[in-house]
Amino acid sequence: MRASKAGPRGHRRLPLSRRGLATLGAVTLVSAGLLAGPLPGALAGEDDGGEAAPTAVPETDPFAPDLGPNVHVYDPSMSADQIQSELDAIYEQQHTNQFGTERHAALFKPGEYPLDIKVGFYTQIAGLGLMPDDVNVNGHVRVEADWLQQGDDPNNLGNATQNFWRGAENLSVTIPEGQIERWAVSQAAPYRRMHLDTLGVQLWNGYDGWASGGLYADTKISGWVQSGSQQQWLTRNTELDGGWDGSVWNMVFVGSTGTPAANFPNPSHTVVDETPVIREKPFLYIDDAGEYQVFVPALRENAVGTSWSSGAAAGSSISLADFLVVHPDTPTATINEALAEGKHLLFTPGVHHLDSAIEVNNPDTVVLGLGLATLVPDTGEEAIRVADVDGVKLAGILIDAGAESSPTLIEVGPEGSSADHSENPTSLHDVFFRIGGSHLGRADNSLTVNSGHVIGDHLWVWRADHGEDGTWGWDVNTAANGVIVNGDDVTMYGLFVEHYQEYQVIWNGERGRTYFFQNEMPYDPPTQEAWGSSGDGSLGWASYKVADDVAEHEAWGVGAYSFFNVNPDIHASRGFEVPEAPGVRFHNLVTVSLGGVGTIDRVINDAGDPAHLDSQQSYLTNYP
Repeated sequence: MRASKAGPRGHRRLPLSRRGLATLGAVTLVSAGLLAGPLPGALAGEDDGGEAAPTAVPETDPFAPDLGPNVHVYDPSMSADQIQSELDAIYEQQHTNQFGTERHAALFKPGEYPLDIKVGFYTQIAGLGLMPDDVNVNGHVRVEADWLQQGDDPNNLGNATQNFWRGAENLSVTIPEGQIERWAVSQAAPYRRMHLDTLGVQLWNGYDGWASGGLYADTKISGWVQSGSQQQWLTRNTELDGGWDGSVWNMVFVGSTGTPAANFPNPSHTVVDETPVIREKPFLYIDDAGEYQVFVPALRENAVGTSWSSGAAAGSSISLADFLVVHPDTPTATINEALAEGKHLLFTPGVHHLDSAIEVNNPDTVVLGLGLATLVPDTGEEAIRVADVDGVKLAGILIDAGAESSPTLIEVGPEGSSADHSENPTSLHDVFFRIGGSHLGRADNSLTVNSGHVIGDHLWVWRADHGEDGTWGWDVNTAANGVIVNGDDVTMYGLFVEHYQEYQVIWNGERGRTYFFQNEMPYDPPTQEAWGSSGDGSLGWASYKVADDVAEHEAWGVGAYSFFNVNPDIHASRGFEVPEAPGVRFHNLVTVSLGGVGTIDRVINDAGDPAHLDSQQSYLTNYP
């Protein structure tokens, strides 16, 4: 192991550019949010080839905001058949649209809706009530595994391992009597602040399908949950009134009720009774006067159960009048001018190209995306830079690296940040990162956390292992690291980091805590030599590196997997690499050789058995 800090604490900055940027479609006005024309053209937000010039910061009417053509706002007075038809059209467009540019948010005003909603790629289904039960869908809000081939049989389409980038939040769903719900997803598909009244719910296709991870957060479920083939799952601050059945490698329950008993392994159930510190994700709602507002939940400590099922959640509301509503053709200069004026940001569904970094310098700023709003830094800068200030919230956005390599995609706090944010930490909720896949993308690393006390609440940090031709490959979508944490007292819940080319995670800060970690090492090292060494003669790079001089760090429910399909002879010396210090403790670890393709020689440091063709999982309950 190295004797020095693992990875840089800082990185280069590039001069800000104030050029206009090419847009991905003209902004059009919406009234009720209904579909007005042929779906692929009217809603896709295609590039019109124009140039957008910086303009004065526009005001937002909080009673009739222009949320763009891809936000569909529904009212219970509308025809249920019409709403169903429009949602079906969105799903038809998005069902297999894994790397397309179309984005959608379907938002429901308080009331009852008899609907069967299938949720496809880049689609957000959300209620506009202050409480989840203000909006009730009598039917389904579901994700099926029904499009991706599994194994060699072209007729077996039960594979959920690529059901990414979608979500449901802030509403209740009442399943018809005798039926069950299905949420067959993998990464970046949050199910949060939901109230599900059902006989039961399945987290895979229900019979023989593969599935690879997901999140329940701040949710109440009346019926049973069957996890089936789900390889790993985080359940945080959720009330499981009907219990939980199932386990594969890494099921983690934090601050939840109705959980299975703690056991590891077989079944692999990691149970942490309380969530030490959390702020739930901000969300858009409409108040009784018809004004759009964003609710910002309060910080909770030692939290058990949901924030809302015992009464109104603690927190505060911000009128949408205090937000800049950002469309795909809004110049970056206008975004930064709005932030300088003290405004917050609401990104509409679409692909937003940036010609300079977004600079978040004011405390308590909210940056909220709808419909998997996607930010692409085109000029080699960061997408977002956050100052070392209190209480910034980044939520509901996908950062998609550009072809010109960025030093990092989001920087939270500049190098050397040292302020105390313990009373009001910055938090990241459903923030996803992508290097390649949809287009060529590169970055040194994806997320750099320099500030202290930051909370990560469901992050998927992904270097593409598949995608459009020419967008991925060992020498194509290059990225060394996924996450570098330099700040002290940083807490991560639901940290998914995959396929980076060196350490996936580097943790330099003190007193870090991680509750659930899932990683796949890079699939594509062509040779052992090409993948290199972490510096001490070891083979390859560990998935999770705690720097050698860190004295305190703790993690619960962590997994590292190999699938070296380009060269199955590749070895990784270990899944986790940490200093030998009494304050550094890991609980319930697993390494997996997926299908026996490649080898991880040890679980952590020199402890644990190999995971390889003959014995594909290796477990360790505690280290040291």
